Amino acid sequence: MSEMAEVAESRDRYAWFVDIPTRWMDVDIYGHVNNVEYYSYFDTAVAAHLIEVGGLDPHTSSVIGLVIETKCVFKKSLLFPVVVNAGLRVAHIGRSSVRYEIGLFRAGDDEPAATGHFVHVYVERATQKPAPIPDKRRAAMQQLVMSPTPE
Repeated sequence: MSEMAEVAESRDRYAWFVDIPTRWMDVDIYGHVNNVEYYSYFDTAVAAHLIEVGGLDPHTSSVIGLVIETKCVFKKSLLFPVVVNAGLRVAHIGRSSVRYEIGLFRAGDDEPAATGHFVHVYVERATQKPAPIPDKRRAAMQQLVMSPTPE
C-alpha cells in the first residue's frame, strides 16, 4: 500500500494574518509559551477577523459564534518576546457553522510553530438556538476559503 505525501503547511496556505505579540505571562517554567496560550492565539485571530472584516460587535451582535471544537498540533516552541503571525483560512462554511484553520508562525518563519482548527456554531445570543451565519460575516468568511489540500 502506498502512502500519500503530506502537504507541508506554510504561510502561503493562509488567506489572512494578524500579529499577536507574546506576553511575559504566556511563558511557562520551561521558558516557552505554554500550550494553553496557543488556543488563546487561535481565538484572538478568529475574533480579530470577525470584528475587523465581518462586522461582529462582540457586545451587541444578536447572532454570535460559539466554539464547539478546537484542535492544536504543536510543531515547535514559541518564546517571549516574539511576534506571532496568526494565519487564517476557512475549510468549510455551513448554514450556521464554520471551520477555521489556523497557523501560528514566528515572524519571518515560513514553517508554522502550530496548526489547528476552530469550529464556530452560530446562535441567537438571547436564546442560544442555532441561527444562520449573518450575511456580512459569511462574506468575510468566504474571502478566507482556499483550495483544498490535495490528498
